[in-house]
Amino acid sequence: MARPLRIDFPGAFYHVTSRGDEKCDIFKSARDRLKFLEYLASTVDRHGAVIHGYCLMTNHYHLLLETPHANLSQILHLLNGSYTTYFNVKRKRAGHLFQGRFKAILVEADQYALELSRYMHLNPVRAGMTKEPATYQWSSYLAYIGKIPEPAWLTCRFIRGLLCQSSEAANRYREFVEDLLGKEYVSPLAGAVACAVLGSPDFIEEIMADYVDNERARADLPAVKALHHRYGIENIISKVDEKGLAPQLARQVAIHLCHRYSGARLSEIGGYFELSYSGVSKVSTKLEKLLMSNSELQLIVREILCELGRGKFKL
Repeated sequence: MARPLRIDFPGAFYHVTSRGDEKCDIFKSARDRLKFLEYLASTVDRHGAVIHGYCLMTNHYHLLLETPHANLSQILHLLNGSYTTYFNVKRKRAGHLFQGRFKAILVEADQYALELSRYMHLNPVRAGMTKEPATYQWSSYLAYIGKIPEPAWLTCRFIRGLLCQSSEAANRYREFVEDLLGKEYVSPLAGAVACAVLGSPDFIEEIMADYVDNERARADLPAVKALHHRYGIENIISKVDEKGLAPQLARQVAIHLCHRYSGARLSEIGGYFELSYSGVSKVSTKLEKLLMSNSELQLIVREILCELGRGKFKL
């Protein structure tokens, strides 16, 4: 199994899932679930995790958590390792309980945390385990809507605050979640890039620049390759071709965007366009000057960059 891309920084927000090995059940009793929650609480005390939500299914779990100390792997090692030891001792078994490595998607919290929490709390309904999330005992939903006291290790205020800052936050959150009961909807996780990052184009660009582009040691990871493919030469050319520009202008725009954003060597770019190193630079510089005086072309280039996932554009 390929190594996953782990992007760690202080204050990072993640949607985390971990499944049973060969899809086996990881929770077989109420005691198992309570024990898991004890270990989850211990991650707050020992590693400073901020738990924003959870949902315990049968053969997997969901977490929304924040890492003030950039220590996601430590947190999950404690949680999954401690629970596996408990589970194996109790049932006189040995070996792995969880299927490979946990899956963690880095999330732009202000934009997606609220929707992700709804998706997570409706998971038992989608699975046919209950008709309403309020009747399911093993998620953070009951604390979110004020039906049970909020555990000291659980933080509901941030996500509820994205919806409402008043004393009606719990009621408003319940209305928000249960509005989707009986309706078809798309998982917000479907928008994750390379199954690694969920966020706006600006957010993804910042993560690329700060935590991915310079990590040559991880350049072979599938997620890194997928992230970079968004700005690959062929993808840029394809996006430019969709705009219906005159052939010569389209070629110049493609060369400029490949030069500025693909991260490819000049020789590689030149190979696509049958240009020398200096030829690539000259065309790119010429296009930059044209952009300075052509607002219509600026808009087209901005559209292309947004479609590629690069929200920031500077002349």
